[in-house]
Amino acid sequence: MSTVVRAAIIGSTGYGGVELIRLLAGHPQVEVTSVVSSSSAGAPIAEGFPHLNEIRTDLLDDVDPALLKSKADVVFIATPAGVASKITPLLLAEGLKVIDISGDHRLKDRSEYETWYKKEPAAQEYLDQAVFGLCEVYGESVRGADLISNPGCFPTATLLGLVPAVKAGLIDPASIIIDAKSGVSGAGRGVSLGNHYSEVNENFKAYKINKHQHIPEIEQVLSDIAGKKVVTTFTTHLVPMTRGIMSTMYASMTGNHTNEDFISLYRNYYEGRPFVRIRQNGVWPATKEVSGSNYCDIGFAVDPRTNRVTIVSVIDNLVKGAAGQAIQNLNLMMGWDESLGLRFVPVYP
Repeated sequence: MSTVVRAAIIGSTGYGGVELIRLLAGHPQVEVTSVVSSSSAGAPIAEGFPHLNEIRTDLLDDVDPALLKSKADVVFIATPAGVASKITPLLLAEGLKVIDISGDHRLKDRSEYETWYKKEPAAQEYLDQAVFGLCEVYGESVRGADLISNPGCFPTATLLGLVPAVKAGLIDPASIIIDAKSGVSGAGRGVSLGNHYSEVNENFKAYKINKHQHIPEIEQVLSDIAGKKVVTTFTTHLVPMTRGIMSTMYASMTGNHTNEDFISLYRNYYEGRPFVRIRQNGVWPATKEVSGSNYCDIGFAVDPRTNRVTIVSVIDNLVKGAAGQAIQNLNLMMGWDESLGLRFVPVYP
């Protein structure tokens, strides 16, 4: 494992891009050779992110596929929706591998993307080529792929919490209700009234009720796992904290199951997967316990009275929900150990 892979990051001035810079700085097999921003090309990256002073002294490159071909082997795209669909064909034509952290290649149905994202979808040939990079579920398909679609942050926490139970038939997929909460960094670095300190501080609000663009992504995977169409109720909330997602999921059980049944099932399903941690009976995870890390922690509470189960799943939205999972996908893409460069302990307190 002596070859060092050269990486470029398009969208380096966003939270996902700058988190990739932080995490890849400790990766033994990757060198970030180009940081890219169409809006700030030519400026030092440390100008916008002073924490990178004397760590990254390079100037931001413009989006130029030929230039990137000369400087990189793989390109991470950490841009807003609607950008990656236009850039990806050009990068692939240059022989580059692509990991798209935006939502442009997640939905296989072009009309679904247009409905939920309100943008022109990617060409069908690239949607067909893209591998959905939820490593713990589709990891084998990621190996050797040229185009990976990194899952969204909410879908990552939610799907890791639901897939084993749906696959094993322990819950009724038609009964699933998802209550998801995210820190403010999930909205990106752009300035808006909804992210203003005075609006967020000491406040807790639901948003995009029944309209969040991650709904079809969650349903697409659950339908694939269940072998039939699955629809869910999915509500997101904004929490006055910087990092973290908690997905609390409720579902009717198909039989008389216990907490230990779920714990055993999930530990078996995720055996050998280093970043999913299943809590012991009666213990539920909190967002601070995974902060700054690539872990997803999951806990369960069966209610015999209602014959329902509550599943609690937490991640760091910028790591396991974005940059960390993108690196995990890179590791699998290159045939490396999926935990390479990601074995850091959560930041606590």
